Amino acid sequence: MSLLKVRWRAPPIHTVSKCHSFVTWSPVQQLEECTLKAFQKAAFDCALPAQLPRKTFESFPALTKWFHGSERKFHTSYLRQFGDPLVPIELTSLLSDDSSLGTAIRFERAEAPFSIFLLWSEQADASTSQRLYVAQTPVAKLPEPLRDDIPTPGLVARAGKGDIYDVNIWLGVAPTYTPLHRDPNPNLYLQLAGRKCMRLLEPDAGLSVYSALQTITESAASGKFRGEEMMKGVERSLLEKKIWADEAAGDNTEAVGFEAVLGPGDSLFIPPGWWHSVKSVGEGCTGSVYSTSCEATAMVLIESAGQLVV
Repeated sequence: MSLLKVRWRAPPIHTVSKCHSFVTWSPVQQLEECTLKAFQKAAFDCALPAQLPRKTFESFPALTKWFHGSERKFHTSYLRQFGDPLVPIELTSLLSDDSSLGTAIRFERAEAPFSIFLLWSEQADASTSQRLYVAQTPVAKLPEPLRDDIPTPGLVARAGKGDIYDVNIWLGVAPTYTPLHRDPNPNLYLQLAGRKCMRLLEPDAGLSVYSALQTITESAASGKFRGEEMMKGVERSLLEKKIWADEAAGDNTEAVGFEAVLGPGDSLFIPPGWWHSVKSVGEGCTGSVYSTSCEATAMVLIESAGQLVV
């Protein structure tokens, strides 16, 4: 993997200290029906997160074409055909995890051929110190056969005036992690492979948590989207501890959040402005798709129960 060492310039080392969570987590509601009326009433109209029935996406092509086997490994013999295009790749290196100093992390983004990630994924496991993550890669920039494997769900295709803000893919090998952040538009999250736990806070509660940490770090970041400042240094570590350090939750609870554990074929509606953080669960390959609509009005998800509109 010597090629990787010349693609990224090493940024400064950041050290961080401990922080604890004071949030209690309740399960995200799971919709038993996938009718338009049920979705609007339980999730969209009241702007609440909701997990959709698994059957909604069970025929999604990428579920079986991009991954294979009982361990859901990358189907590299298929994906290698499309290894030349450049994709955004994140490199994260854990330099130390000294409990007295905190965690030191190097983080950098760059574009590299998709084949570089596939080669790394065949050798990587949970103990690999250099982590690669295909993060926030627009489906529109993928070769046409791969785009066809990710059809735009009806939740996005028929939102508002039918405009689509973005559809992105995320591919990695556990452990993977996305810090607490918010998106201004409604999202539909679909898990393709592996398992991930997502934790969500409603807009005011999330802003309170994030603002408190900004005071500590003296950061001017807004928390919108997945900024680079969230991925390294003090802000990354404090955000992670605040949301994921469960041992400190209890009588001193500051907020109530929601949690969903998603496996292949599971999907989650995230209302606009809701703060969320994501961690992989277990080992192996992970893959997911974010579909985002431009407008938060007049969404149409399903025309009839069990029938996905694409």
